Amino acid sequence: GTRSAVLNTEARTVEADVLSRRCVMMRLVDFSYEQYQKALRQSAGAVVIILPRSISSVPQDVVKQFMEIEPEMLAMETIVPVYFAVEDEELLSIYEQTRAASASQGSASAAEVLLHTATANGFQMVTSGAQSKAINDWLIPSVEGRLTGLGGEDLPTVVIVAHYDSFGVAPWLSHGADSNGSGISVLLELARLFSRLYTYRRTHAGYNLLFFASGGGKFNYQGTKRWLEDNLDHTDSSLLQDNVAFVLCLDTLGRGNSLHLHVSKPPKEGTLQHAFLRELEMVVASQFPEVKFSMVHKKINLAEDMLAWEHERFAIRRLPAFTISHLESHRDSLRNSIMDRRAQIDIKALTRNTRIIAEALTRVIYNLTDKGAPADLQIFTEQMQIQEEQLESVMDWLSSQPRAAQLIDKDSTFLNTLEYCMGRYLKDVKQHHVKADKRDPEFVFYDQLKQVMNAYRVKPAIFDLLLAVCIAAYLGVAYVAVQNFGLLYKMIQRLSLKTKQQ
Repeated sequence: GTRSAVLNTEARTVEADVLSRRCVMMRLVDFSYEQYQKALRQSAGAVVIILPRSISSVPQDVVKQFMEIEPEMLAMETIVPVYFAVEDEELLSIYEQTRAASASQGSASAAEVLLHTATANGFQMVTSGAQSKAINDWLIPSVEGRLTGLGGEDLPTVVIVAHYDSFGVAPWLSHGADSNGSGISVLLELARLFSRLYTYRRTHAGYNLLFFASGGGKFNYQGTKRWLEDNLDHTDSSLLQDNVAFVLCLDTLGRGNSLHLHVSKPPKEGTLQHAFLRELEMVVASQFPEVKFSMVHKKINLAEDMLAWEHERFAIRRLPAFTISHLESHRDSLRNSIMDRRAQIDIKALTRNTRIIAEALTRVIYNLTDKGAPADLQIFTEQMQIQEEQLESVMDWLSSQPRAAQLIDKDSTFLNTLEYCMGRYLKDVKQHHVKADKRDPEFVFYDQLKQVMNAYRVKPAIFDLLLAVCIAAYLGVAYVAVQNFGLLYKMIQRLSLKTKQQ
């Protein structure tokens, strides 16, 4: 990313021939990676990318193209500050005036260019913030809660996990609706449903349910990594140590007509994780035939800097785990994009996916298939049905705010609200914090993620030059006129004197 944030330079658009030491403005609808590279090659003073207020108004091919470019922008280190701004009438007016001034530089007539340059209004783009610096004491918080099973102390535990943070090229614009607002929405709905089942003794299952909303998911699942270390290495007893049946990770579930169960190792027959896979296949086939379901097997590549899915953190610690998602590949650009907005979410698909997961999980926990329950039995109906309105309101809340890990600390409003929501349904709800190691940090956050940029209307430097030339010419003409008037006056006096003498 960029290493600078301070700006004080003249605005131009990519149509201008010379971009060096200029603030290059470009709209998303006209954005291309070639133009972006052109600005960097010419050592632009800054780049400002103007985003529309509604992403849904942008053609899908433009959105897809930008999402594919985002990883390249993030991976490229540059000293040129790159800003993103949401358009409004004033900003568009500045852009159009700047564009007109920039395009005129390609006119055939040098005189026209000179005249237009001298008379046109320009804009000086200025930021007043300080240079960004590293934050050494930032915490990544996570939230956990549980439902205790009935029937003894050594009960198997099912762990349900979803990371709450979002990611994109601009942290303050990273709303992460599908990745992973949808995962958190499903986690909260599952917590609500099973808390009702666990309220009554006759529907209280013999499994502990452990819910974990992890932080730092976009930073190689740092919250999950440290949570596992604390529970497995630094304590004598925890639900993760005793008897974990399996770990179910929820990721990107808000759209599409497909579901994929991502595994690092195919589950063996006779295990509970294999039973869950079988129940998923059965529920989809009998109740939702329009959904394409498959298991995707991918081995963990420890040589990679970043893990592919969250379940790999658990698999490394030899805990049976998998991730369910509508994405077939972990490399899908949707997972790390500022284009992942609420408008992209299909609430009907999110509700359907929640129901599939809830039905399959319930059939496993209560062993319904072995007890003879038919495949098309719908468990969550009437008073226990999936609440689409609640899923929608939670989705609206999650996607209405940026959730980049750099913006969320232990006292943030978002985290307190998430902790409250989990506390409504679960017991022993508490926060878990991760702090970077100062000697060998795995992540470093920086401040100055949001700047106020002022646009001052100014005349170009050539206007001052031409004005100085005109003033000098005027003074020169005036000086010559005064000198000539003095000579003429003396001549008239001499002529007048000669006439009198005659």
